[in-house]
Amino acid sequence: MNNQQALPILKALARGIDPATGEHLCNDSPFNKADVIRALLCAVDALEPARRQRHDDDRPANAGRSWATEEDQRLLDAFDAGRTPEDLAIQHGRTRGAITSRLVKHGRLQP
Repeated sequence: MNNQQALPILKALARGIDPATGEHLCNDSPFNKADVIRALLCAVDALEPARRQRHDDDRPANAGRSWATEEDQRLLDAFDAGRTPEDLAIQHGRTRGAITSRLVKHGRLQP
C-alpha cells in the first residue's frame, strides 16, 4: 500500500465510516474516540501535502506565475517567427494553455 491508497482509508475512518463497506462504524468503535479521530486527521494532513508536492513537481517551472512585459514580447516575437505553442510552452516553462491564452489576449490567435 502507498500513501495515495492509504489516504481515502484514513479519511473514511476519521469520518467514522468503514472504508471496506461504506457503513457507519458503531459508536463504541475505537475509531470513534476523539483522540483516535485527531490522530487520523493528523495522518491525513501529513499525507496530503506530499500529494500536492508531487503534483506541483509535474508542472512547468513558471506555471501560475505572472507574465513580465519582456516575457510577453519574447513570446510574441517567437510566435511571429513561426514557433508553435508547444515549443513556446517548453521555452517559457509554461503550460500550453497559458501560452494559448496569452496569444489570444494579444490577438495572435482566435478564442
